Amino acid sequence: MDIAAITLDLDDTLWPIEPVIVRAEERLDAWLKVNCPRAAAAYPIAALRELRDRIAAEQPHLAHDYSAQRRLSLQHALSPHGYGDAHIDAAYAEFYAARNEVDCYADTLPALERLAARFPLVSLSNGNADLRRIGLERFFRCSVSARECGVAKPDPAIFRVACDALGLPANVVLHVGDDALLDVAGAHAAGMRSAWVNRHGAAWTGGAPAHLSVVNLNELADRLLPHCEADSRHRALA
Repeated sequence: MDIAAITLDLDDTLWPIEPVIVRAEERLDAWLKVNCPRAAAAYPIAALRELRDRIAAEQPHLAHDYSAQRRLSLQHALSPHGYGDAHIDAAYAEFYAARNEVDCYADTLPALERLAARFPLVSLSNGNADLRRIGLERFFRCSVSARECGVAKPDPAIFRVACDALGLPANVVLHVGDDALLDVAGAHAAGMRSAWVNRHGAAWTGGAPAHLSVVNLNELADRLLPHCEADSRHRALA
């Protein structure tokens, strides 16, 4: 593959997202018990999660904006119990701070160091992680999020935004992610190359397979970088 740049999914590609959300929900619940006890009593963790899921189902126009979904669910939980905008903002801030406390996979940092030394990287996510807060911003030229674009993966429009940010045609950009539909099929629809990060040995159930399938990001770097080094040597000798 003639690859000039890489776009990277975040959640479940650079770090596992489920423990992050569980911890954030627990942090929010503890905060609500102290600061909004009436709402906390009415909406323990499971009930607040169900409320958020219901809000998401009832507001499909917010499917690309997890932050708006979370804020709206907090408004529905807090407002009937007499808590206003200041409490809603503070509750969301508590959740969002914990949401950005992630534990990267062991291969993430070494692989990002290697890949960023050779390729411009752009994060491309449906989620609302903040790479500056997480401490990974230095590896990326920019971040593209569904919230900012108004559309979410697998819509090819969000992939095109990332390619435009790189100033490159889609066919020389490799998208890397863990989801067969959102990442692989979405990248293909936009005319990009794809790499599927299959950490758990899952069987492929998507459509056209990814151009690369790897078990982690170290394998991705191992498979991409020798080819790049060989190409560089060939050009130097030409």
